[in-house]
Amino acid sequence: MYIQKTSCIGAQATYGNIDLQKVQPFVNGRHTAREPSYTQIPNAVLRRMGKAVRMTVGAVTGLLEQCPQPDAIIVGTANGGMQDCIRFLNQIMEYNEGTLTPTNFVQSTPNAIAATIGLNGRNHNYNITHVHRGNAFENALLDAQLFLRENSHAQVLLAGVDEISDYNFNIERLGGWYKDLPDDLYSSRTTGSLAGEGVAAYLLSNNASNAVAKITALQTLTTHNGNEVMQWVSDFISENIADRDALVFLSGHNGDVRFAESTENIEALLSDVTLARFKHFTGEYPTASAVALWLATQFVQKDADIPEHFIASLRQYRHRQCLIYNHYKFLQHSLMLVEQV
Repeated sequence: MYIQKTSCIGAQATYGNIDLQKVQPFVNGRHTAREPSYTQIPNAVLRRMGKAVRMTVGAVTGLLEQCPQPDAIIVGTANGGMQDCIRFLNQIMEYNEGTLTPTNFVQSTPNAIAATIGLNGRNHNYNITHVHRGNAFENALLDAQLFLRENSHAQVLLAGVDEISDYNFNIERLGGWYKDLPDDLYSSRTTGSLAGEGVAAYLLSNNASNAVAKITALQTLTTHNGNEVMQWVSDFISENIADRDALVFLSGHNGDVRFAESTENIEALLSDVTLARFKHFTGEYPTASAVALWLATQFVQKDADIPEHFIASLRQYRHRQCLIYNHYKFLQHSLMLVEQV
């Protein structure tokens, strides 16, 4: 499965003038997406869009210029338009289930993102949303892989997106999942991680021509058992990685002390390759792995250097493969292997 084109809107300079060298500081305890002006979306339409919808529509615009009618539109999201959902529920209470504004309800459903893309392009092809918390994007990617196996000449538009609303930020923070960022996220040794949000979108096909990267393997696992995860990662490495000389291991270490030791033990399985981490760049949220995949496509490009702030340990200066390990609350785990074309 080949990645033909990518797009990303996140907390950093990942859209338009891309700059991976700098890391913008978090504000009010979270990494908020740096949204562009969305000049390609009419203002009358834009003002009715929820954040998750407009981020994704904005991100895929350039991809749709290359492929106006993709054969499938597949989105992975854990929460969809959470902010609009909360607004709608508040209106139910405020107006006693009377005359409610339908826009917030329409924009709040997770499938509104893929549906909006399809409606805007008058696309009647396969259109589906995967809502599986920390494996939402991976399941969407698996769906894309299966679709391309059955439709060898197809092109698939894939996206992974989540927004951080005030509601879920406060609830997750009270639950101990978010914290104020110390000087170094990975050595903080306190509970919680850094809140984030964003979207990454991809145009996928079976065609290697003009592709920017290739996805060669994908696996997921659901367990809290650290030993089981270690064995699973070890088996994946044995089955899929023959040459470590040009490999970078991109780890989803999130700075939560409850899972730090287990994550570092997993990282030690590839102690002889370059180790990089990405959660300080993206923040933690269920579909952060979508942006990790976007980063991997940047890292495996010819003559690409990995910015120093990603690096935990450097072994090689040129990388042709990238293995991504991510976990969400150390329950839902995923491995993705990306390589240079």
